[in-house]
Amino acid sequence: MAKPDFKLMLITDTASSTLPLMEAVEAALKAGVKAVQLRAKDTSARQLMTIAIALRQMTRNYGAALYINDRVDIAICAEADGVQLGAGSMPIDAVRRLTGDRLLIGKSTHSLDEAFEARRKGADYILLGPVYETPSKQKYGEPIGPEIVQQVKHRVKLPVFAVGGIKPHNVKEVMEHGADGVAVISGILSSDNISDVTEKYLELLR
Repeated sequence: MAKPDFKLMLITDTASSTLPLMEAVEAALKAGVKAVQLRAKDTSARQLMTIAIALRQMTRNYGAALYINDRVDIAICAEADGVQLGAGSMPIDAVRRLTGDRLLIGKSTHSLDEAFEARRKGADYILLGPVYETPSKQKYGEPIGPEIVQQVKHRVKLPVFAVGGIKPHNVKEVMEHGADGVAVISGILSSDNISDVTEKYLELLR
């Protein structure tokens, strides 16, 4: 099974975006983003399928990967590259039985124990956070800090992407603590210039 081939994942969130969703994502893709995760918790299945198909075509046009948050069925139908599973999603091993090697399986984790469990169950990579304070991750408790990233990376043999409050000023810190890359929502989507800030993240991640 292939491993994720990116250092920066853009996670969609219409509440955070200064632009309409498709326009915002295309601006980031033009600037060089190579992975987009479609996350739209309050969207109907029909709407989500429509968006996923449109994003699948757009990401292909830019040579980027598409991941779908939670909805394995949508990921399969839209021919996405992967699926991002959370605490309430289908179990990793069930998704693997259903999809085989068709999808990369990511797991959202918030501790070393959860990272170990994701590895044991067969995840291909993990998102780990919230590393720093951020409104979108408040329900997961206090920020875990970059030191946990280092612990997980040393002890769990999976690609680890830091998420939660990742801004240009702290990208270097999480990378120095062993992260393979970062996943960003508001740091890009809330910007007045999505292209410029995306280029800044990518420059810091080189």
